[in-house]
Amino acid sequence: MKNKNSYSNKKSFFEGWYFKQQFGDDSIAFIPGINIDKNGLRYAFIQVITNKESYNIKYDFKDFSISYDKLTIKIRDNIFSKKGLILNIVSSDIKIKGKLSYDNIITIKSDIMGPFALFPFMECSHGIISLHHIVNGKLNINNEEIIIKDGIGYIEKDSGKSFPKSYLWIQCNSFKNTKANIMVSIADIPFLGFEFKGCIASILYKEKEYRLATYNGVKIINYNENGLIIKRGKYKLEIEINENYPQKLLAPNGGKMIRTIYENISCKARFKFYKKDKLIFNLESEKASFEYVK
Repeated sequence: MKNKNSYSNKKSFFEGWYFKQQFGDDSIAFIPGINIDKNGLRYAFIQVITNKESYNIKYDFKDFSISYDKLTIKIRDNIFSKKGLILNIVSSDIKIKGKLSYDNIITIKSDIMGPFALFPFMECSHGIISLHHIVNGKLNINNEEIIIKDGIGYIEKDSGKSFPKSYLWIQCNSFKNTKANIMVSIADIPFLGFEFKGCIASILYKEKEYRLATYNGVKIINYNENGLIIKRGKYKLEIEINENYPQKLLAPNGGKMIRTIYENISCKARFKFYKKDKLIFNLESEKASFEYVK
């Protein structure tokens, strides 16, 4: 396991992981991570977001360790991995104990960042760890027991100096009677002294992945708090956000968690995907996760 000494030379740096689970009408995501400011002050944290509330629990940096090979993150008595979670979160606002197991993980075929993954100076690098997996286990949240049976999970990560100054992010892998996995991010990207609108999108449908990204010629037609339209060659993706009641989260700016953003972990959305004028799918979900920061 890596420890605090592995980050001894880093400044203005953050690294965080997003573990989401959806079950029945409920959703809950855990965001473990670390932040190091420009002066080298460092700490760990766990953020929790549900359909109705969000929480931020701060930890001493010495409570954090990680194994990158197997993706095992430990913050005090909490463990986050591709195999599942062991949780013992205790704060003045929330207490969560429990154990979740992950099975049948579906991974992305290649790095979502494409060639940009080779540039170490990117303001923010994004990674998809699991597009879809099955979640089982029990949670006790403020003395209320929750049993999760055949829930749906998703894992991603971000690292760098700061979140983009403006961006859109949407992710959904929960559709009735249809198996599909969709993630799209559009952001302002500073790069080598200038700035551009960047897009990364992965659409997995009927075991085929469609990649629509800046590095393979995607065109951003439109995006706002109501959704987006992007095109690459003969393919077009349209997303419409039909309901959005976001919860407050903290995001990094220069390695400090001082920026407020808002995420709806479970909102209504419609997804339409075309090949030329032919509709490949028209899917609706009540469990899309969505962030829009202008």
